[in-house]
Amino acid sequence: MVQRSGTTSGTLSGATDPVADDATIAHELLAQVAVRGAGRSICPSEVARALAADWRALMPQVREVARRLARDGLVVITQAGEKRDPNAD
Repeated sequence: MVQRSGTTSGTLSGATDPVADDATIAHELLAQVAVRGAGRSICPSEVARALAADWRALMPQVREVARRLARDGLVVITQAGEKRDPNAD
């Protein structure tokens, strides 16, 4: 899961393009965590589902973008409520 403090923003939900660049993924991810609110989390699959009909194929790229955003200090990656290292698998 990924979480971030921030302001509310819209999402690109409803898009069906199976190819998304990293900037588009980052925008969607940050928008979703901003809408969810501080201290709340999203699942990477929510981002992939918002961007592609074939969302499963997008999952590795979404995870990598989330890791980069975490390394940049923009999000925190958690699993079962525990913070995870963005450099780990």
